[in-house]
Amino acid sequence: MLTQKQLSWKQERIEQVNRYLEKDKRVDFIDDALIEKLIAAPSILDRVKIAELLAKSKSLKGLSPEEAAYLMNIEDKQTWEEIFKTAMEVKLSVYGNRIVLFAPLYISDECVNDCVYCGYRSSNKEIKHQGLTDDELRAEIRAITGAGQKRIVAVYGEGPENDADYIAHSMNVIYSEKNGRGEIRRININAAPLFVEEYKTVKAAGIGTYQVFQETYSKSRYRQLHGTDNIKSIFNWRLFSQHRAQEAGISDVAIGALFGIYDWRFEVMGLLYHAADMDREFGVGSHTISFPRLNPALNTPFYTKNKYKVTDDDMRKIIAILRLSVPYTGLILTARETPELRHELIKLGVSQIDAGSNIAIGGYQKGRDASKEQFQLSDNRSLDDCISELVDEGYIPSFCTADYRCGRVGCEFMELAKSGNIKNLCIPNAVLTFEEYLLDYASPAVKVKGDKLLSDYVKFVRANYSETMAKNVDAYLARIKNGERDLYF
Repeated sequence: MLTQKQLSWKQERIEQVNRYLEKDKRVDFIDDALIEKLIAAPSILDRVKIAELLAKSKSLKGLSPEEAAYLMNIEDKQTWEEIFKTAMEVKLSVYGNRIVLFAPLYISDECVNDCVYCGYRSSNKEIKHQGLTDDELRAEIRAITGAGQKRIVAVYGEGPENDADYIAHSMNVIYSEKNGRGEIRRININAAPLFVEEYKTVKAAGIGTYQVFQETYSKSRYRQLHGTDNIKSIFNWRLFSQHRAQEAGISDVAIGALFGIYDWRFEVMGLLYHAADMDREFGVGSHTISFPRLNPALNTPFYTKNKYKVTDDDMRKIIAILRLSVPYTGLILTARETPELRHELIKLGVSQIDAGSNIAIGGYQKGRDASKEQFQLSDNRSLDDCISELVDEGYIPSFCTADYRCGRVGCEFMELAKSGNIKNLCIPNAVLTFEEYLLDYASPAVKVKGDKLLSDYVKFVRANYSETMAKNVDAYLARIKNGERDLYF
């Protein structure tokens, strides 16, 4: 139950938000009736049209929401195999064969909202609501960096304990914690929507990407799931949160939907319209898109009663359609999925995964605890085990944070991604950060096969990149082997 302080804060915040929205001039870009019409229309198999759409995607022009709706309603299995194959081809042409790794870090589950699908909802009496102290936060960072991670997404509930000042403070604590050669070099944030001035506070602390997930883009379903007296009840406040972040100068923002709480086709369409509207206003779409699937949570019966569950085959279609539609965007596959399914889904155009994840508050130090988790994870493998599988499949694991730290963000990053040139930096930087991992953290077995893979990628750089880049990669690798760290292009 909420404290009096939380109740007062929530009511004041709702009033502030409503006053802001009365003056906000942005036009809602989600047309529910249009989306429902598009996804309800059966698609007549036209192989010429399909070939044209796949060719358009291969040229990195992406697909419109209407074109995506046509593909997602195709029922022919052979066509879907073509779609799946093309999705991976598009990903390779933009990002190359690298997979970026990160860890989620839940810093606080204290939340004033009461979303029926969420284990952290304020009415859930079986969750031990708490936030990390600075010392506990440092201990979590030592555990995360001790495994080899360099990137995290820090996750916060919504409430007076998790305001912009606290987010910025916790970021400063994280960046300041060094663990031998281990450190966090990029912090992405998953937190509640903020006002522009609040986003500026977070930006000043050195944020990477700011994530806000709409959960569902259907307004009627949104109202059903979020009540009428919560901050999260206010659809448009959440819908334009990334727009305000970009107004504040945060160049990289991320969107997502919780798949399984409404028709997955509607959510894909919502994500595409969302990315397109940001691109229209700022020239920058979404830096990443996440597509977490609804999982069970402690004392949360909604999971079993819900009728919109997403099948494994639906997940394949979701990822492929997103990759074809927004080829420049990073696609994040989470540990909500089983190891076996993740193994398959990565092949459809995924570019980032979390690994070695623990989502319990304090869980990296103290272990899993369902009473401190927002939902149940399905992939509980260690980072090293995840890397082992990636190496077996020929992917190069990457802990790169160079784009953000070199200022290749926003429009500059998107220009490189949309042209397919970002991989010319992604692959060399992946080589350097993977060498760090192999030297400092890898198990003996992973080091042996990782060294062989790394050697193959160095040969690839020498054969396919400029002579200058090849020489620089060789020189940087030599310096890393001699003890230097954090070299990048």
